[in-house]
Amino acid sequence: MLKIYALVVVIAVLGGIGYGAKYYYDTTQATISTLKENNAKLEVAVQTATESVKTLQQDMARLGKLNSDLQASLQKAEAYGDELRQKLNKMNLVIEALRDSKQLEGKMNGATANLWREFMDDTGNSREYPLPQWLQPLPAGTGDQGSDPDREGSDTNSSSSETSPAQ
Repeated sequence: MLKIYALVVVIAVLGGIGYGAKYYYDTTQATISTLKENNAKLEVAVQTATESVKTLQQDMARLGKLNSDLQASLQKAEAYGDELRQKLNKMNLVIEALRDSKQLEGKMNGATANLWREFMDDTGNSREYPLPQWLQPLPAGTGDQGSDPDREGSDTNSSSSETSPAQ
């Protein structure tokens, strides 16, 4: 009988060792499976992060170029503004307005119309929107584009050297 008890104990010990080995194998395989899934997710995340970094670097290079272009344009605009200030300082508009107000009005309307056209061309809307009503040429015999309805002519070209007699 002792042999039977010893055999039962040995079988129980071997069964416990076998169950422990199976349990260890199953948990190890589950851990390996989880780690493989996490590794795949991490590889995708690293790839996405790498692509994002490349995109950000390209965007930064593009923004740097745009910024330098904008800076150059700003410098040109400031130089043009300085030039205009110098011209206005040389010119006395009050005396010119008193001398020939209708010619000055024509020049101002012509320059405004040209600026308006340039603004519209710069924004790409030159074909979509016409000049404002106050810059539209009027039908023949109704005066000019200015605010004076009695004024003759519709020339708004500021480079015109034609003068109208003072009234």
